[in-house]
Amino acid sequence: MEKILDIAEAIANEKGLKSDKVIEALKSAFIQTAKKVINPKFAFEASVNHETKSFDIIQIITVVPEDDPKLQDPQVAPAYISIKEAREYDDQVELDDQLQIPHNLEEYGRTAASSLHREIEYHIQKLVEDEIFSKYKSKIGTLVTGRVTRVDNKNATYIEVDEIRAVLPMKNRIKGESFKVGDHLRAVVRKVNMDKENGIQIELSRTSPKFLEELLALEVPEIADGAVIVQKSARIPGERAKIALLSTHPQVDAVGATVGVKGVRINAVSQELIGENIDCIEYSSIPELFISRIMSPAIISSVEIVTDPKDKSQKAIITLPSDQKSKAIGKNGINIRLASMLSGMDIELVENDAVSRKTDSQAKESNDGMDALKALFN
Repeated sequence: MEKILDIAEAIANEKGLKSDKVIEALKSAFIQTAKKVINPKFAFEASVNHETKSFDIIQIITVVPEDDPKLQDPQVAPAYISIKEAREYDDQVELDDQLQIPHNLEEYGRTAASSLHREIEYHIQKLVEDEIFSKYKSKIGTLVTGRVTRVDNKNATYIEVDEIRAVLPMKNRIKGESFKVGDHLRAVVRKVNMDKENGIQIELSRTSPKFLEELLALEVPEIADGAVIVQKSARIPGERAKIALLSTHPQVDAVGATVGVKGVRINAVSQELIGENIDCIEYSSIPELFISRIMSPAIISSVEIVTDPKDKSQKAIITLPSDQKSKAIGKNGINIRLASMLSGMDIELVENDAVSRKTDSQAKESNDGMDALKALFN
């Protein structure tokens, strides 16, 4: 068991792990080995011996009163000793003191060596998996790049991303795009799971609004450095998207910076998204103004926000000329769907003509009532 600290350092360098975490993993391996080859009911600790660069394995026995129920429990009794029995070894011992009995695993021969080897492999592999899991869990919603290694019969695309393989399911691909082995592609991390049966599973997406936002950050320096913020975004993948932009600098035009000269920046993002049209809108914290902007290209007359008293949900009632209704709805309802997603509200369209007819009808009823009253008094 000599020079175990050197081994820990070598493992840390090879696997890209922190030395202190490797040492803790090795301690666990030594403790589990001691339980297997000595006694599974004993309580063990492993401590670093810096002089020999090895681990000292120590059995811990806690001193308890004579009538302590733990002494009668066969599951935990080996970790405890009565104060009467303990004072037969040391008459100075007190309650709750811990007796330490050293053990040398080398005395247990090849059985211990073989068991320790398996335990070290298991704990290091678990440490590597935990590190990878934490790394990619923190990357959810961020952009990764990888090479396609396989496409299965369900059209799920498997991508090699650094030290792990991720999957891009068919449902997370933009309509019309396909990949083959060897292609390099970009996507955002959508989900990260880990279980005993399948290990780490990383799901990617190219249909998430986050993918659009990450691509914009690559193409638009003002977004990358925080001068422009993507406040909200909504997509119907491969068809159309709307993004709400906010400038944090008085001299930066959020929409102009994002679109770029002659649209070069926004076109580069659109090309990655298989020709998806991207509407850039200046964000406003005033709901009525913001909704009037996101309904573009339709020109609207007014916006009224109505709150449901029961569930507190909000609805936007938009009044607009009849010739603007088709633009507000958009092809296959795309424009109004995106506006609803971006605003987080249901949207109801009311034509000006309908409002005028209702007003005229109310006025007529009022006039008829007045005429009836006059006739009554005459």
